[in-house]
Amino acid sequence: MSIKEHKITVNSLEWYYREAQPIGRSDLLPVVLLHGIVSQSYSWRNIIPALAAQGTRAIAPDWIGYGFSAKPEKRDFAYTPDAFIKALDDFIQAIELERFSLVVQGFLGSVGLQYALKNPQKIANIAILNAPISTSAKLPWKIQQMGLPLAGEVMTQDPLLVDRTLEGGCRYRIEDQDLDVYRKPFLKTSASGRSLLSTIRNLQLDQAMSEIETGFKEWQKPILVQWGIIDPWLSLDMAESFVKSVPDGDIIKLHNVGHYPQEHYHEVILQDLLPFVRRHSR
Repeated sequence: MSIKEHKITVNSLEWYYREAQPIGRSDLLPVVLLHGIVSQSYSWRNIIPALAAQGTRAIAPDWIGYGFSAKPEKRDFAYTPDAFIKALDDFIQAIELERFSLVVQGFLGSVGLQYALKNPQKIANIAILNAPISTSAKLPWKIQQMGLPLAGEVMTQDPLLVDRTLEGGCRYRIEDQDLDVYRKPFLKTSASGRSLLSTIRNLQLDQAMSEIETGFKEWQKPILVQWGIIDPWLSLDMAESFVKSVPDGDIIKLHNVGHYPQEHYHEVILQDLLPFVRRHSR
């Protein structure tokens, strides 16, 4: 199963996204997969083909400012949750998705959850992989440092921050050929670092967590939480409390798995993600 790479310009912002069309049956709803900081859609490379193989169209965009999507300066794009949500809504409309399953991971995954709360009619179900979902969530120091005055400007221009952040969150080594893909945007243009810096400074995490914690208590659609329990930044307690607070939630604990579960443990994730999407995709 080959993953196609596309670009589409929506309201002057160029989105890069990876996509696989369904094999065989196609009555299942599409799935949109959203990455976190400092990642990109490449992180879903082993998830997308499996979704397509079961008859699910799978779409994974690079957020604006990340991967191979546009990296506008902060005067042209605010890098706030509202700016990301508006851009994502425009992208979803441009690729003509009326209703879909949503999969989110990591910091920025929280923006996907905020989008869902604002657009519930478009969301059939949600899978959450190690994303901030509680007012107890804080940006890890490793990422906070990238937003500091002066130091942040320097740190976010270092391509090796990708290695340190991804491997630090995973707790495992990532293969060099994969790190080459993650590093490439930072080697290509300094705008990648500036976009990251602006995101960290404008993430408004406390407000976002309050919205998510409150909003999902009323959410009536299925939620699957798949949680790497050795995540150094987000605790299992957070995930368990969240699942207890929502009307229709389930949690799968992923042992020996860190903050970016899809990076090393896609096979374990797929055991529950595939039937979840299939079951709740009518």
